[in-house]
Amino acid sequence: MTGRGGVSWRLRLAALRYRFEESLFLYPAIIMLGGIVLAIIATSVDHALGYDTHVPFTLEMSSNAATWLLATVAGAMITTVGVVFSLTVVSLQLASSQFSPRVMRSFIRDRLSQRVIGLLVATFFYCVLALPSVSGETTAPAPKVSLTLAVVLTLITMIGIIVHLDHLAHGLQVGNVARVIADEGEKVAAALDEVPSGMREVDPGDFHDAPDDAAVIPATRSGWISQVDIRQLLAAASPDTTVRMDTRVGAYIHAGEPLLTVWPRPSAASRKGLAESIGVSDMRTTLQDVDFSIRQLVDIGLRALSPAVNDPTTAVEVILRLGSLMRTLLITPLPPPALQDGSRRVLVQPWNLSHEEYIAHAFDQLRQTCLDQPDVAATMLRGLRMLITHLRDQGHPDLVPALQRQMQLLLDGLEAQKDMHPEDLRHLRSLSSDHTDPADHSR
Repeated sequence: MTGRGGVSWRLRLAALRYRFEESLFLYPAIIMLGGIVLAIIATSVDHALGYDTHVPFTLEMSSNAATWLLATVAGAMITTVGVVFSLTVVSLQLASSQFSPRVMRSFIRDRLSQRVIGLLVATFFYCVLALPSVSGETTAPAPKVSLTLAVVLTLITMIGIIVHLDHLAHGLQVGNVARVIADEGEKVAAALDEVPSGMREVDPGDFHDAPDDAAVIPATRSGWISQVDIRQLLAAASPDTTVRMDTRVGAYIHAGEPLLTVWPRPSAASRKGLAESIGVSDMRTTLQDVDFSIRQLVDIGLRALSPAVNDPTTAVEVILRLGSLMRTLLITPLPPPALQDGSRRVLVQPWNLSHEEYIAHAFDQLRQTCLDQPDVAATMLRGLRMLITHLRDQGHPDLVPALQRQMQLLLDGLEAQKDMHPEDLRHLRSLSSDHTDPADHSR
């Protein structure tokens, strides 16, 4: 049930997939290998057919012209690779300074950028490997299939570069950055209520207190709790065992801190399997952590509202996207705090975030920072009112008080502003009413 490196195979597979998506090397390397294989196949086909054979829909030219063409394309490709890498690095720097260092991962994960880099390197290797198959005699015919594929690869790569530049320019817009983060957060939020088959929810109060002889399993390394394999976690325990998770997904844990509390005391092999069921990563990820998506959006909004930047329009965009994410999150049932399987093994997760805590994480800091920006405060009030209406329509009135509290705290903070004009304050108060037009006609 566990893979190499002391992690369950499910966690390892998910981590590898996540790492693959965030790598600027692995995906381009696969495309590069494709170019190498294509060159080998194309040259083999040319040798089998013979250079003098007429092949429909292929280019025919002398070996001298073919050598010049392949060498020129190879040189141009390797030069363009440096330019594309430079543009990628500049975009990462701009994203880090303009938005937040945590949004850099969105640009690194961009599949189009990875494909274009891979195409450039693949075309370079293809041309280099195709060159030896060209005859040294200047007037001899060139390998038709290899040469035609080189031209096709060059055209595809050039189109890819143009598309990449257009995509990069649009990708640096705050609306696209916030949309990508919110969309990823919505996907994670929609999967929060997934419970492994064969397990049922039980009352966590029945397993609240651990006995004095319970075993504490510490974390073996420092890092972020990125994911939990519930199925593996319970499978590693003996029947009638209770496992309490002393941390949560998205939390940072130090090596030696309590990771799990287990009773009755497990065997050495069981302790190892239990610890391996929780993934700890060097960097925070969104594998199972929707709170990280909220954190990224809030960071962009806080940076926009800082005195050094003072960009309320960006803060408005972030709050609107944050509202879209919260619409999904607040109507999605959260993971049960206690689960039991058929062998009466119980997993208790008392530290998981509640919906009320997600609301606080989404709005507290932005609410405290936007008091001197009436437009941003108006957007937040409209967003909170939208969420209240949405929750009532979806049959979740229990979360309405938390949103109303945020609205009231914001209004109290605005009223405390000495330089707030009474007319602006009256307008902002009106936005908390259900009878106010939900569309903003001021801009």
